[in-house]
Amino acid sequence: MHLATLFSLDAFGGGFVIQSLLALWLFRRFNMSIQAAGVFFFAAGLLGSLSQFVSIALAARIGRIRTMVYTHVPSNAFLILAAMMPSAKLTLVFLLLRSSLSQMDVPARQSYVMAVVPPEERAAAASVTNVPRSLAAALAPIPAGVMLDASSLGWPLICAGALKVLYDFLLLLQFRSVKPADELND
Repeated sequence: MHLATLFSLDAFGGGFVIQSLLALWLFRRFNMSIQAAGVFFFAAGLLGSLSQFVSIALAARIGRIRTMVYTHVPSNAFLILAAMMPSAKLTLVFLLLRSSLSQMDVPARQSYVMAVVPPEERAAAASVTNVPRSLAAALAPIPAGVMLDASSLGWPLICAGALKVLYDFLLLLQFRSVKPADELND
């Protein structure tokens, strides 16, 4: 249950930067065209997808929890920096850098949950960790929309990055010693 709460904090942070709100912010802040946004989101999605393959090798080398945290912290630092960039070009560079790391935690997270839970409890563990994530992510667009209406700075990106970094540090502090059997010799 504790792990599900932490995963929900991560999902709540992620809900501040769902694609539609991020696109709206890019349109408002930089007057970005819909076509340019489409190309950007394609590139970001491609980078995020490809990075999941790297996650497998990284998790085998440094462990699942470290993979989640060590890729997530810089990813969220890039997100916060993107919010503060003065130009669309620099913002997109930082958002693409973020995308190249932001999904590396997904396979490691799913694998970690399955590795620390007995086989007969895995289906329940998947539900207990995923349903609260979905609910938490559904709440965040409300305050994100309010922030976007109040300022063009990119407060939702800053809040998302800060919440997700908090999640990373809490995850590392609380679960770095809870290792699956296949990581016990590391």
